Amino acid sequence: MKININDYAQVTRRQNLDELLLLAERLRGRTVKMVNSTSVGGGVAEMLHRTVPLYNELGLKVKWDVIKGGGDFFNITKAFHNALHGTKVEITREMFDSFLETNAQNEKEMVFDDDFVVIHDPQPLPLIAKKKEGNAKWIWRCHIDTANPDPVLWEFLKQFIARYDASIYSSPSFAKELPIAQYLIYPAIDPFADKNRELTRSEIDAVLRKYSIPTDKPIVTQVSRFDYLKDPIGVYEAYKLVKRHADCRFVYAGGTASDDPESNKVLAELQERVGNDPNFHILLLPPFADLEVNALQRASTIVLQKSLREGFGLTVTEALWKSKPVVATAVGGIPLQVIHNLTGLLAHSVEGVAYQIRYLLNNPAAAERLGKYGHEHVREKFLITRKMRNYLLMFIALQHQGEPIISL
Repeated sequence: MKININDYAQVTRRQNLDELLLLAERLRGRTVKMVNSTSVGGGVAEMLHRTVPLYNELGLKVKWDVIKGGGDFFNITKAFHNALHGTKVEITREMFDSFLETNAQNEKEMVFDDDFVVIHDPQPLPLIAKKKEGNAKWIWRCHIDTANPDPVLWEFLKQFIARYDASIYSSPSFAKELPIAQYLIYPAIDPFADKNRELTRSEIDAVLRKYSIPTDKPIVTQVSRFDYLKDPIGVYEAYKLVKRHADCRFVYAGGTASDDPESNKVLAELQERVGNDPNFHILLLPPFADLEVNALQRASTIVLQKSLREGFGLTVTEALWKSKPVVATAVGGIPLQVIHNLTGLLAHSVEGVAYQIRYLLNNPAAAERLGKYGHEHVREKFLITRKMRNYLLMFIALQHQGEPIISL
């Protein structure tokens, strides 16, 4: 079913939607180009698939481009990703040179004749070199936890970031001292997307049958890419602790992304560790398995997110929207969503995660209460309409830089 912007009045306050329409009217006809590193896999691509058509429906002219790169380039940017999250990674001069060379090749093939350019994450960051060719306002959107980045890498990237007109972060703790404007805009979910819409019982059961997951005992599920920072081995270790006291099954459902070359290695390590344990299910989901993710989360008793680092964690948002009790590690943007003992439970270790899961399995009333408040928290702060509103406000502010009062 085709969804249009007015349908969102079903899930958000009418005045919020009216404000969005007002802001969009002030930007009607303005052109925007979004640029990232992949069209498939990960939260950035997922959000762009949903927001670009809606922006165009509102009267803006928004395009989405994806940069090109080979295996070496994405190995390097994956190392950058890990280093920005604070993981110890060796970064060499040759890596910087190769990174710049690939971006230079993309510069030759890309045209920027827009009013606004939004560059997502570090992979296409050096495209700022094209800024001098037009009058666009350039924005760098960082989806990564940069609270404690590798200092050498950050200094290298900062030379490009400082040339933008503005930057956007998902949490106040990720921002840095920069000579440009910085905005806090939360990522968000689309409640009408296949990953989040209401499902029938038959739709849920069909997915469980497809992946041979029985419903004879409570199900704890983590949906994440096969990525070391999502700590799949830690999920398995938590499962073993929980199983000592509670009969349940765990599901780790993940996919891969074209800009993440480590994923197959991580998957193989998890499979080797788990072996033939019949109560721990490892699912390799295909691209665009949104319905499957939705069904798995809705079938779960508890949804887990045991990340070691996290930019924001949209899988947490998705689970909260479905009124599921969430147990998550207190990293990155997760504590913005999971307010401990109100909208979910936070933990800081494998043992802490296991303890919180056991608590919820033994206290279904508490689990139901957390799910209820979690749903309302998402409705107020983390739906796609709120994120779009904040982007429009930023565009308008950048159009009127230096003006003390902006009249709408």
